[in-house]
Amino acid sequence: MPQYILSEGTRSKLRHSSVATISTLLFKRGLRNQVIQDVHPLSHRDRNMVGQAYTLRCIPAREDLNQLSVFQDPLHPQRHAIENAPEGCVLVIDSRKNPRAASAGSILVSRLMMRGAEGIVTDGGLRDSPDIASLNIGAYHNRPSAPTNLTLHQAVEIDVPIGCGDVAVWPGDIVVGDREAVIIIPSQLADEIAEEAKEMTLFEDFVAEKVLEGQSIIGLYPPSNANTVESFKKWRACRRKL
Repeated sequence: MPQYILSEGTRSKLRHSSVATISTLLFKRGLRNQVIQDVHPLSHRDRNMVGQAYTLRCIPAREDLNQLSVFQDPLHPQRHAIENAPEGCVLVIDSRKNPRAASAGSILVSRLMMRGAEGIVTDGGLRDSPDIASLNIGAYHNRPSAPTNLTLHQAVEIDVPIGCGDVAVWPGDIVVGDREAVIIIPSQLADEIAEEAKEMTLFEDFVAEKVLEGQSIIGLYPPSNANTVESFKKWRACRRKL
């Protein structure tokens, strides 16, 4: 993995920041294509999935090179990725946006969980999805897929730049998944995005509270009224005292 190491402070901030909020902050920096398309969470967890990307690239399977016997090789890229994924990482799989065959199943995902991985993301499908949904690990895919990946996918490389759901993913990038979607944060931006996302989330909590009290969004969201800024400062000060 690259030299950047995700700190626990940054990870903690991102655990409570929505993909929508992070997307807005990346958009302000000119990054408009960071949300992985057509992937969905298998379960709704209390906190976000946050970790550095560990990648696996697949190509179309070729029958003469992708028989069942390939899995006997301990260095088979799929098995090797599972057994070497760093603790706290998210395994991101380029399955060519093809969910007709599974990228992995419950046994492999269980092994990832036991090794301390934070999650798994594929733009293909996962088999045994009800079992995976019950595991204590973040899991995102296109849709359930029963057939083995041998029928369509051939794993060829790990820890290399890939495309997943139309998004470029480099090893070490920060992967955040909430109850809706998954977004990729370039590692060099992770710390500042996390801090800004924390502040933006606080402000949006304030706005949501005021809207439910009956306040108009004009001048409130965005805060074009000076009274909004002062009101937010007082609201935040009260929150800190609680």
